[in-house]
Amino acid sequence: MNQSQSKKTELATFAGGCFWCMVSPFDEMPGIEKVVSGYTGGHKANPTYEEVCSETTGHYEAVQITFQPDIFPYEKLLTLFWQQIDPTDPGGQFHDRGESYRTAVFYHTEQQRELAEQSKQELAASGRFDKPIVTEVLPAAPFYEAEEYHQGYYKKNPGHYKRYRKGSGREDFIQANWKAKPDQEELKRRLTPIQYEVTQNNATERPFQNEFWNHEGEGIYVDIVSGEPLFSSRDKYDAGCGWPSFTRPIREYHIQEKTDLSHMMIRTEVRSKEGDSHLGHVFNDGPGPDGLRYCINSAALRFIPKEDMEQEGYGEFLQLFS
Repeated sequence: MNQSQSKKTELATFAGGCFWCMVSPFDEMPGIEKVVSGYTGGHKANPTYEEVCSETTGHYEAVQITFQPDIFPYEKLLTLFWQQIDPTDPGGQFHDRGESYRTAVFYHTEQQRELAEQSKQELAASGRFDKPIVTEVLPAAPFYEAEEYHQGYYKKNPGHYKRYRKGSGREDFIQANWKAKPDQEELKRRLTPIQYEVTQNNATERPFQNEFWNHEGEGIYVDIVSGEPLFSSRDKYDAGCGWPSFTRPIREYHIQEKTDLSHMMIRTEVRSKEGDSHLGHVFNDGPGPDGLRYCINSAALRFIPKEDMEQEGYGEFLQLFS
């Protein structure tokens, strides 16, 4: 791939209810250059947040994504979009009601329209929902950036964002409708005993006696259960603890943190978002810029060597090593 191809960008615009919750799923993904919160689809130029919420402008709250299709195709964006919303709700999203919170795909090209319509039809035919898919596929309209305090809200106000995402009902809906828990009997057949005990029962493997504690080589570490990408070898270091340690995840979006009060200690547990696998713990004694050490069980991970990433479906993450 030459440089001009790799730098080709397109726009994608999605309305999925409150735009605070529609940035983090796309942000920091390989090939995604920018995610902007804003307003579109209405009749008033340069509306304010208050005007949009009052339902006098016809605008949707939306996000506009600048992406490199050669790295992260539009089809993958559509898949991510559907997994963030209730596509059967015509009156808003979760506790947010009104026309500004309706869902829509705003297409910028004829190819995007065809792909969006196809993905919508496939979702309807999948039987995942027992009500019609009402999310509209509409031509892109002028997009007006929201006020600065709305941009990247999940980073600026992480505590409030997490409480809102949970309190609005979005998090529980996604968990119930999009995150299918693997069958336990199937997992017992597929995983080794220690892999099962670690990921499903919060066990901890022995230090210095696990697969990746001193593992070297370029590649990424993915959840042994779900396959979601978690950590890069570029962020791995020897913490002297006997478990693989990382200064950061590939994306914070794929990591869940929970308070762990077991063993008469107060710790922060780390779990995968998609697979809900127990991974390990995070501590504030790391060498990186954020001072974090992700201490992870090898049994929760599968290593994908750099040379195998394209073949295994992780090609977009190759840019981590360029």
